[in-house]
Amino acid sequence: MRSQLDRAASQPKEISMPHQQFSSCVTTCYECAQACNHCAASCLQEQEIKAMAKCIALDIDCAEICALAASVMGRASETSKQVCSACAQVCQMCGDECAKHQMQHCQDCAQACMRCADECRKMAEMA
Repeated sequence: MRSQLDRAASQPKEISMPHQQFSSCVTTCYECAQACNHCAASCLQEQEIKAMAKCIALDIDCAEICALAASVMGRASETSKQVCSACAQVCQMCGDECAKHQMQHCQDCAQACMRCADECRKMAEMA
């Protein structure tokens, strides 16, 4: 009996991966962060950089919170719901701002932000 217990204790335990339920949202957050970083860098190359200041600032904020959201979901953190709720709000703000600009990088970013806002809202309701 004792040897069976020893063997059972030495067997590797399967680790539960609850973060897998968030995989779609994690992927969308990373894609949004990438789009926002690209948009910010591209905006800095525009002729009228001052006119793009709000867009650049929101791009940076959005990229950061998207990376954080993906990270907390990847760890199945108990703060996932709150972070994703905030991420949805920032993505909405960034998407709304980017949609005002006709450059393709802004339009692409706006679409990525809207997708991420939707995914994060769904995740926050589910978590």
